[in-house]
Amino acid sequence: MALAVVVGAGAGLGSVAFRWLITTFTHLFSGHADYAAAGGSANPHVPWLGAAFVVIAPMLGGLLYGPLVDRFAKEARGHGVPEVMLAVAQRGGRINPQVSVVKALASALCIGSGGSVGREGPIVQIGSALGSTLGRVVKVPADQMRLLVACGAAGGIAATFNAPLAGVFFAMELILGTFSAEAFGATVLASVTASVIGRAAFGNTAFLTLPPFHLQHLAQYGLFALLGVVAGVVGVGFTRILYWIEDACDWAWRGPEWLRPAAGGLLLGLVLLALPEMYGVGYPVLENATRGGYALAFLLLLLAGKVIATSLTIGIGGSGGVFAPSLFIGAMLGAAYGALTGHLIPGTAGDAGAYALVGMGAVFAGASRAPITAVVILFELTGQYTIILPLMLAIVLATATSRLLTRDTIYTLKLRRRGINLHAPAPHTPLGTQTVGTVMEAVPAPLSTAADLTTAANLLTRSEHGVLPVVDDQGRCVGTLTARAVAEALADDLDTQPTRASDLAQLAPPITADMPLATALHALMTAPGTGLPVVDPNKKHLVGWLTHQGALRVLHTAAPSPTTTVA
Repeated sequence: MALAVVVGAGAGLGSVAFRWLITTFTHLFSGHADYAAAGGSANPHVPWLGAAFVVIAPMLGGLLYGPLVDRFAKEARGHGVPEVMLAVAQRGGRINPQVSVVKALASALCIGSGGSVGREGPIVQIGSALGSTLGRVVKVPADQMRLLVACGAAGGIAATFNAPLAGVFFAMELILGTFSAEAFGATVLASVTASVIGRAAFGNTAFLTLPPFHLQHLAQYGLFALLGVVAGVVGVGFTRILYWIEDACDWAWRGPEWLRPAAGGLLLGLVLLALPEMYGVGYPVLENATRGGYALAFLLLLLAGKVIATSLTIGIGGSGGVFAPSLFIGAMLGAAYGALTGHLIPGTAGDAGAYALVGMGAVFAGASRAPITAVVILFELTGQYTIILPLMLAIVLATATSRLLTRDTIYTLKLRRRGINLHAPAPHTPLGTQTVGTVMEAVPAPLSTAADLTTAANLLTRSEHGVLPVVDDQGRCVGTLTARAVAEALADDLDTQPTRASDLAQLAPPITADMPLATALHALMTAPGTGLPVVDPNKKHLVGWLTHQGALRVLHTAAPSPTTTVA
């Protein structure tokens, strides 16, 4: 708990420094606090260039952060969150210490010079690197190291967006991928600590200042539901286009990687010249869209422009997050949808700004498939609780639509394209190369479905597993029976006791001999006993028995000795 507070304080201070860097570099490269709101104005530092300075700014920024990333921390390239997820899932929470500094400088230079990316990915990676570094210094075990990494992510989100609850759920839903009392307590402490620091620096106001929205007609629920489905499709489309453009940049570039951001900056600069609203994060443009400041056609242009500009920024080797772009895309989609429905059914549709707000959360949910985080963070970013019901409805439908269309999210697809499955062990470990057939044991004496409780109790007391398979007259496995279930049944009143052991049998997950051991062990962890039956490919007849001890014996034999050097 004490370490969580320290990590939260570090993440809070890191977010303050990071936002200051972005503001400083934005002023340096554009001459404005946020050029996206400047409407194509000239840079007062070089007024003779006019609006054309935006063609040069990304090139200059790339010349600075390109060599920095290539030389000191290649993992600082891109949007950052997948690297943190990988460190937690397969690397024991270990992140290079220099990542926090390199990521802060590279992302601030990228955003300040016009990169159309967000702040959430960098601050998550910065906070997580701080947590990992502290864990190494005090030599905590791997499970606590992972938790400190999540605390850093929670603190970074909380301080940057003044969203302490969203920081907690972001860390548990996306970084840890699990919920527990210990994880909740630690991330809350880190998030609260970082939020106190962030509010002291930035004030205690909602991150986005929007007018209040209200639901005016019950029929609007149907409109919001349809928006959720459309937003799910758009979120998946954004993910696909992001990696298509990155593939195109990989194919086209043949020079040194350190020069790639500068060379690609020319293309990004041309996009910014045509559509200056794409410069940087773009929150002023987002707020203006929710207030109805743009026409329908221009909203669709901004949506398409953001998809291209963000994808190009990442593709040329830029450093920044995809959370803010997904909010931007969602706001443009929702505002355009609201304007269209308002034109078609003016008496029912209501305020277009409400659709923009819901669209923000729904597109993010469709891209990231993190519905809890999407609901909470939209509430905290805007302070809008009046449309929480349509927001929840649209986000759930967007998540379901995304799941129907693809198995990957905008974060996990980056890793899967590199051959990494977060839910599998690291490929170089013994666990990553074994199947169930290599570790299964002989089948223990099974129980017949006709056996009574006394017979079952006698067999279980002599078994070393505490659980036995139950088979029918044809030898087919119908489930497993644990000693605990029999003991509890024998303690019941005679009138309520089951007469046969099979009445207490529980269905076992289908484990086959050719199944990856890592997948089977996940099922074994949730099994009621200490072992599971292994069945033939037809999932009918018993062929073996899987236990933690059997898996450990084989893995221990396959593991390298302490004196062995592993490449």
